[in-house]
Amino acid sequence: MNKIIALVGMTGSGKSLVADYLISKGWGFARFGQIVLDIVKERGLAPTEENERPIREEVRQKHGMAAMAILNIPKFDKILAENNLVADGLYSWSEYKELKKYYGDRLSVIAVYAPPAVRYARLEKRTLASNDKDLRNRPATIEQAQARDFAEIEKIEKGGPIAMADFTVLNTKTKKFIYKQLDTILGKIEKKFERIVGGEFGKNCGI
Repeated sequence: MNKIIALVGMTGSGKSLVADYLISKGWGFARFGQIVLDIVKERGLAPTEENERPIREEVRQKHGMAAMAILNIPKFDKILAENNLVADGLYSWSEYKELKKYYGDRLSVIAVYAPPAVRYARLEKRTLASNDKDLRNRPATIEQAQARDFAEIEKIEKGGPIAMADFTVLNTKTKKFIYKQLDTILGKIEKKFERIVGGEFGKNCGI
């Protein structure tokens, strides 16, 4: 039985860094927000927060506040049939509840945290790499980043998944500091799944 880790965190917190480390460990990868970016591209718009925000809201008006979870579950299941999965960019409280209901104890949520000032400085220094076709590491001004923070907290209750995360990674020092935390977390997840396979949590995991 393969495992799924969902990453949650505010913009610039370091979710992509965490995802890349798990990918290097052999985990499959999917991104919650790719659905929105695909629509942005289809409409010929620039991939900016100002253009993405109304599309995110449009998708949620059509499919509900759990839209990004509901629309991504088929993709997640396809990857999970072959591999463990790290899903980058869990947003709303409704998405969190939908994933917990569907995956049960197969799901672990990792919150990635860095203070706002640190995140904003990182985002301002970013440059968009020519090979970053999925736009995973885009720059943003302080004003853009702060506006996104406020919108995510006020409109989609992003604080809920962060508060309820199974684990929190502090991204305030070096990559080595992050990787050490992740190795510890992965060890704890493996131990949890030893119990799951043993039947302790099986009834909650679709076994």
